[in-house]
Amino acid sequence: MITSNPFDDDKLHEECGVFGIFGVPDSGTLTALGLHALQHRGQEAAGLVCFDGQQFHAHRALGLVSEVFSDERETAKLQGYAAIGHNRYATTGATVLRNVQPLFAELEFGGFALGHNGNLTNAAALRRELVRRGSLFQSTMDTEVIIHLVATSQAGSVADRLIDSLRQVEGAYSLVALTHEGVIGVRDPLGVRPLILGRLNDGYILTSESCALDIIGAEFLRDVDPGEMVILSAEGITSRRIAPALPQRHCIFEYIYFARPDSVMEGRSIYDARQRIGAELARESGVPADVIVPVPDSGVPAALGYAEAAGIPFEFGIIRNHYVGRTFIQPTQQIRDLGVRRKHNANRPKLAGKRVVLVDDSIVRGTTSRKIVEMVRSAGATEVHMRIAAPPTTHSCFYGVDTPEREELLASKMTVEEMGRYIGVDSLAFISLDGLYRAMGEPGRDPALPRFCDACFTGDYPTRLTDREGKVARQLSLLAEA
Repeated sequence: MITSNPFDDDKLHEECGVFGIFGVPDSGTLTALGLHALQHRGQEAAGLVCFDGQQFHAHRALGLVSEVFSDERETAKLQGYAAIGHNRYATTGATVLRNVQPLFAELEFGGFALGHNGNLTNAAALRRELVRRGSLFQSTMDTEVIIHLVATSQAGSVADRLIDSLRQVEGAYSLVALTHEGVIGVRDPLGVRPLILGRLNDGYILTSESCALDIIGAEFLRDVDPGEMVILSAEGITSRRIAPALPQRHCIFEYIYFARPDSVMEGRSIYDARQRIGAELARESGVPADVIVPVPDSGVPAALGYAEAAGIPFEFGIIRNHYVGRTFIQPTQQIRDLGVRRKHNANRPKLAGKRVVLVDDSIVRGTTSRKIVEMVRSAGATEVHMRIAAPPTTHSCFYGVDTPEREELLASKMTVEEMGRYIGVDSLAFISLDGLYRAMGEPGRDPALPRFCDACFTGDYPTRLTDREGKVARQLSLLAEA
């Protein structure tokens, strides 16, 4: 299989970005701009649906946002005062057009479009029951389960039908939905996935990250609360609670890697959080060195924090090529061996003869880390130490993050010392779980009531994993694609 980034398969990939807007002219164009800002959350496909008061208009395609919305003949049709959009990185269902969101259906009450960031952990079980009752599915995504639940709900209003549907699902979700009445946003009761509310002139916006507000000059209002439904309509903003308040379990990996550094989530600057993580990492596992080097780009803020706390110079000892783009070269082993060099190159004058500390956000399979260490040694580094701004990733995520099966995670089968030998460093250390929580402003991790979802480090999943328990389906391939 050829992927969009066949040499970048050693990172955890965020699942999706969502954007919704109501009460603003040119909503389609603004939604496309919002999706540009959220491109880091999904690079496989993009789409949007808008409503002009009479008709729904949709455009969805595989590719980057700049590719999907490059045809002026298509974008000219995207008129209206309300729209929702979605960037996709597949966690369930293959990357084919019928799996590109937002999904759209004509239901009893009219048109209904839905975009979903997250993953439902009982989707396969629900799907089997819906199919048994006569539902006909058009995609292989967990998201479509929600549409069928809405379609078959006996509740009254569209909002009531959606609430009725969401009370049957398990897992993580931030949703944006579009109807003839307005735009609806919902966040799961634990707040695992992010969703924020903004304002532009007399209109309102729902989106995954604040950076999507900045690109269109909108004002940040607040985070949508866990378990809250926000309805944007001609009457303004209506807020409803879909579930009792629960202790929040926001995904901690948003702060480590997923979110854009210039975003703010739950009152925290992502950039500042990453710097604090780096500083805590230096305090926990400092080592004598001549230079601190980030693995770009995600390791940069943590490396800056590490360098400042350690009092060691920071240098861009590895330069990233931002113009690698997509490739259709068959990934033979020889090409794979060159893959890291397509994306990263050693800045030899800053590495030769130096004791180097490499700072990265995580280690998944370890293959990329191993090649980067080889590259730094080849550039003349006398020592190479690696410091990781996350605890060891020992468990798969089932809440919308594309992670390998557990047996493929390096930290699930090796000790830290064994991992260090595998990737070829003089020393390897990860931030501790308590250190990570301290960097987030918490005194440490309370095992009885953790503040974040940290299941990828602990195996402490905050919801049931019904499909996994029943061996119904693997997360990354809910159904086999023909």
